[in-house]
Amino acid sequence: MKYVFPEKLKKGDRLAVVAPSSCFDNVLFRKGIEIFEAKGFKIFVPEEIFERCGYFAGTDKARGELINRLFSDDSVKGIVCARGGYGAMRTLASLDIETIRKNPKFFIGFSDITAILLYLLFFCQLGVYHGPTLSSLFNSDAGTIKSFFAALTGSEKDYVLCKDAVILKPGISSGFLSGGNLTTICHLLSTPYEPDFTNSILFLEDTGEAVYRIDRMLTQMKLAGCFNGVSGLILGSFDNCGKKKEIYRLIKDIFYDIDIPILAGFDIGHGKTNYTVGLGALSVLDTSRKTLVFS
Repeated sequence: MKYVFPEKLKKGDRLAVVAPSSCFDNVLFRKGIEIFEAKGFKIFVPEEIFERCGYFAGTDKARGELINRLFSDDSVKGIVCARGGYGAMRTLASLDIETIRKNPKFFIGFSDITAILLYLLFFCQLGVYHGPTLSSLFNSDAGTIKSFFAALTGSEKDYVLCKDAVILKPGISSGFLSGGNLTTICHLLSTPYEPDFTNSILFLEDTGEAVYRIDRMLTQMKLAGCFNGVSGLILGSFDNCGKKKEIYRLIKDIFYDIDIPILAGFDIGHGKTNYTVGLGALSVLDTSRKTLVFS
């Protein structure tokens, strides 16, 4: 499968904000907008994202249809998510595959937004970006912000170097980068939106999950055949998930009979640093160099 990545953006382009999941903090939201404006981008904020429906930013149908409308809007060059939380998977039934396919554009988010990222990737063949939301950008470090806008504009070479990475299984492999938040991925299993990670370098991250729950989710994925055909595995941050050594030992145990390179410790996910990466990008994982290079 080949995924279509949208054209890179430039200063002056108009980006729109969506809120497919939970309600967001207005202060962090506005601070995020200021960062975009300081970089020279125009931000369009639809009124609908301020709606409230329980703990969601509007009804399921309204949140999904806004995404469709923004993809079809030629004046919008990219779409940024306000925050994660919970609720993105409830919008999937409202997304219009054909509208999105005909209007490829930059789409970025992480955490619960993984549900939409994987939908756009596997059902619309659109290359998407796993990276900060508007609300998380303000509290991000300089490296996160630099990586975010480099991905947005294509201003730097596409690769991730992880000097402090831990090699769990050595080797070199290539494949399309895919994955995201472990919990969200597990919740997509046995639904019409279950992802297929065949020929992928699978990326996983999470936050606030005890080791035994990570064990349960990985075991479920293995029993469901999710790791069949995976060409490599990288682990992002598992923030507030217990001791790293226990998580890494668990990964070795789960993948003991799967012959793929595994590299842990990438600064991608819920940690202090959250580098932006393109899901759907053809990638080469090299554990000896501790790099993930995108072609």
